[in-house]
Amino acid sequence: MLRSCILAAAALVLVVNVASAQDKVARGAAVYAEQKCQLCHAIAGKGNAKGPLDAVGTKLSAADLKAWLVDAKGMTAKTKATRKPDMKSYTLPDADVDALVAYMLTLKK
Repeated sequence: MLRSCILAAAALVLVVNVASAQDKVARGAAVYAEQKCQLCHAIAGKGNAKGPLDAVGTKLSAADLKAWLVDAKGMTAKTKATRKPDMKSYTLPDADVDALVAYMLTLKK
């Protein structure tokens, strides 16, 4: 009986965590749209083809994605990026930055 209760509790935690992660990714997709990121970037052929993000989740870590969002100028210098215009840094709530990073991490080839 105790074992089945523990397993049920563990399953519930797993379901809640998966739902929470899915909610975060959905919020990230919404932030992407709200901030009009598609003016400079493209996902699945929608948006500016000069800045494709289709495989960004494969290429960059969560830390690098976050750095691009909060310190684009620093990341431009660090990576010696040459794309013009330079990406601007955003002042977003931490939860929105984390959600946008979670969404970007799902973009893999």
